[in-house]
Amino acid sequence: MEGYDTNLIGNLYAYPAFKKQFGQPYKDGYQILGKWQSALGGGATAGAFVGALCNGWLLKRFGFRYVFMGGTILMTAFIPISVFGENVGLQVLGQALCGIPWGIFATIGPAYASEEMPLALRGYLTSYTNMCFAIESPWWLVRAGKHEEAERMMKRLTVDEQRDNARQAIAMMIHTNEIEKEVEVGTSYLDCCKGTNLRRTEIACMAFAGQVLARSQFAYSATYFFEQAGLSSSNTYKLNLGGTAIAFVGTILSWFLMKCFGRRWLYCTGIGLMSIYLFIIGCLDYAHSAAAVQAQSALCLLWLFTFSLSIGPIGWAIPPEVSSTRLRSKTIVLGRNTYYIASTLANVVQPYLINPTELNLRGKTGFFWFAFCTAAFIWACFRLTETKGRTFEELDIMYIARVPTRKFKRYQVDAYAEGVAVADRLFDISKKQGVDTALE
Repeated sequence: MEGYDTNLIGNLYAYPAFKKQFGQPYKDGYQILGKWQSALGGGATAGAFVGALCNGWLLKRFGFRYVFMGGTILMTAFIPISVFGENVGLQVLGQALCGIPWGIFATIGPAYASEEMPLALRGYLTSYTNMCFAIESPWWLVRAGKHEEAERMMKRLTVDEQRDNARQAIAMMIHTNEIEKEVEVGTSYLDCCKGTNLRRTEIACMAFAGQVLARSQFAYSATYFFEQAGLSSSNTYKLNLGGTAIAFVGTILSWFLMKCFGRRWLYCTGIGLMSIYLFIIGCLDYAHSAAAVQAQSALCLLWLFTFSLSIGPIGWAIPPEVSSTRLRSKTIVLGRNTYYIASTLANVVQPYLINPTELNLRGKTGFFWFAFCTAAFIWACFRLTETKGRTFEELDIMYIARVPTRKFKRYQVDAYAEGVAVADRLFDISKKQGVDTALE
């Protein structure tokens, strides 16, 4: 719902019925004023910011299952405002209120997926965030000290022939959790910015923000741009529908590319190519010809395909992998809220750049976003670490050791020989005497 609904309103700006209902007369038709486009886009992200911020505390207290159920109840309560709102002010209110559960859903998805899935499937499911949530996470139960419940939950999640290994898996969870407790005692938002967690939080925040800096608003709401570029409403609709299919195919292909090339290569390559597309789109706007408009439209679709192939899904996979298990929900919240802040600013600026009642830059907006996209590309080249094939314990050790970015991919970690034995012992003692005695 967070993925579809937050982008739905932007796709409606180009449709005559929507413009007539909520816009103002302009030349031979109607236009949504720039200030209202900014409010509609910014209202949703402002609400999502609040929802995501609250979610960091809610997940720790209540777990994934009940927080998700509460979010769906809020969603059900707020939807009628958008459905029945007959003026643009009510639409803004509806977007802002619906944004609260959207923020909850967006930060639950990657955290839950990263904890439920085995290493081989983790990247696929963190990038595919529209998941179903029916049970609580064993990692959350371990952090809450409910080790027997965690073991039962793990057995429910595994196939019959692997259930004998559930105890060992929970033991490793306890061991990893205790390592992180020794290094970083706190689990507050402030702790996300201390010690080795600061680097992990930076990566999580920038991985999400890079989607906006590469102009993610265009990824799923390109209809308005197509219309301003000179295409008819009918052709705009067809292109947007085709773009949706392209995005779907691109996301599926990204799963195979992640397995072959990893997160870092795919993210850097994707955002680098997208910066080039944006620059060419801006240059073509000076041609003032039908062929140039068609070329811009083709590049926009190519941009969308590249986004869906790289930083779109990869941006969701990176934050839950780089964060420590004890601070995962809060790190993802901070990352997603960085996205919401950047998205709010982009939603305010973008309408004024492209709206015909404002600056009317049309395709020249490509130059504006080219600058930010290039900056994000440079950051990714120097700071984004490779997490492909790494367990949470390995990543903990590597970040604690302050392994340089360029060495992350080939760094060798050998912590399992003694780690599993120690973890197994901790599991036995913690069940009988408690975690504190086990640590002693």
